[in-house]
Amino acid sequence: MTLDGTNILFLTTNYGTEQDELRGPMAHLREAGARVTVAARRHEPVLTLISDRRPGAVVEPDTTLAEAEAEDYDAVVVPGGTVNADRLRTEVTAQRLVSAFADAGKLVASICHGPWLLLESGVVGGRDLTSYPSLRTDLENAGASWHDRQVVVDRSGGHPLITSRRPADLDAFSAAIVDALEESRHAGGRRTATR
Repeated sequence: MTLDGTNILFLTTNYGTEQDELRGPMAHLREAGARVTVAARRHEPVLTLISDRRPGAVVEPDTTLAEAEAEDYDAVVVPGGTVNADRLRTEVTAQRLVSAFADAGKLVASICHGPWLLLESGVVGGRDLTSYPSLRTDLENAGASWHDRQVVVDRSGGHPLITSRRPADLDAFSAAIVDALEESRHAGGRRTATR
């Protein structure tokens, strides 16, 4: 498998994560051989939602945001869900984790409303990205260049940044994460400085 030995951390609260934005990329990355760890606010089940309204699947977290360390992983993924993202962006432990991944030159990926956490973590200034359209003004006010595309891959800011807009973009989002991690492995961990 292409990502054998790769460790990926997913960040979430315990309620309101968009089901498909958590479970879809997790399954895709596991199929590629990666080891996936879910970090939630508490050691309690993650109650996902479907379209921010209907109850979704229950996901058991592996660890907590406070216990997770960026040095143990190769990439971090932040799923959306309006409720999840709005709560997650105020979590100082989540902000510190995202900043630590970025500072270490590691891949940061987020979809839909998840980029709210990236904004609060100070990693969007000067970067090309996308998100759910309602976040556009917030992200542009933080210095990002927002694009209405299925997936945006930006390698310009010292660490790869991958973003997508909504659940309909999940296949492209997941594939971009796999491609970026494969590219990093083939380059011996070196990051390019071009967009």
